[in-house]
Amino acid sequence: MQRVIERTLNLLAFLLTADRPVTADEIRVTVAGYDHESDQAFHRTFERDKDLLRRLGVPLELVPTDAWEVELGYVIPGDDWELADPGLTDDERTAVLLAAQAVRFGGQAAGADALFKLGGARSGGGGEPLAADLGLDTASIEAAFHSVADRRELIFEYTGSLRTIFPYGLVHRRGHWYVVGPEVVDPGVVKAFRLDRAGGPRSGENRGVFERPPGFKASEAIPNAPWEAGADDLEAVVRFDADVAWLAERHLSPDAVSTHLEDGSLEVQMPVSAPGAFLGWIVGFEDRAEIISPPQLRERFLELVRAGS
Repeated sequence: MQRVIERTLNLLAFLLTADRPVTADEIRVTVAGYDHESDQAFHRTFERDKDLLRRLGVPLELVPTDAWEVELGYVIPGDDWELADPGLTDDERTAVLLAAQAVRFGGQAAGADALFKLGGARSGGGGEPLAADLGLDTASIEAAFHSVADRRELIFEYTGSLRTIFPYGLVHRRGHWYVVGPEVVDPGVVKAFRLDRAGGPRSGENRGVFERPPGFKASEAIPNAPWEAGADDLEAVVRFDADVAWLAERHLSPDAVSTHLEDGSLEVQMPVSAPGAFLGWIVGFEDRAEIISPPQLRERFLELVRAGS
């Protein structure tokens, strides 16, 4: 299939760049992919490729190559193929350019070619991307999207365990993709899983295996803090020194319970579903934050500190 797509795109590119009708013989010797040994094999393949282009909406026509109409060639009429000028103003084209630069799907910034086809755009910079990277692993996003759309189970590895969830929705937040929904073994608890931490996500075989609750909004199910999006179910108690208490409070979610102590320090009881993200945050406070409980989380933090010292 890849060879068919590549050959057909080569044919399309050649026909679009040719300034005159081109014969089948010219196509055979010019376009990569038609290096067949026999005439019969070439004509059979060429007919299939022409049919494919026409099914895709490409207006491929056979017209005379000269005024005497002795020989016929193929051409794609520009009037039928090219998009009509949308009539965008300079400000509108600039807005489209900024939107294309700001959103990077698959980690790649949009090129300027499409903008030139709209009449160009005034650019104040070098065309570098401005902001959000919408994720590198498009295969994972595709699997999650189809599972959400078809209401299939989504199966993946997460924190060393095989998870099967009912994916209610897919959300992009804080530079990461999250799939939201309950695990099959515990359908009453909606969780959020980061897709970049999910190994080999794949859809279940059957469609329509679950129903989303009425009025459910996946965006509202994403926790306020990154360490609250995960599969673990821990309750951490952390004590912050007085000089960093104000900073810690700025990052706490509404689910955290804070207590100001007499010496000015802050003791916080908070849910932790993603220990890695939580420990990464705590490390930033250096020796001015102490994990009181649970013991396993405290020990992981000490190991992390020892490894970095």
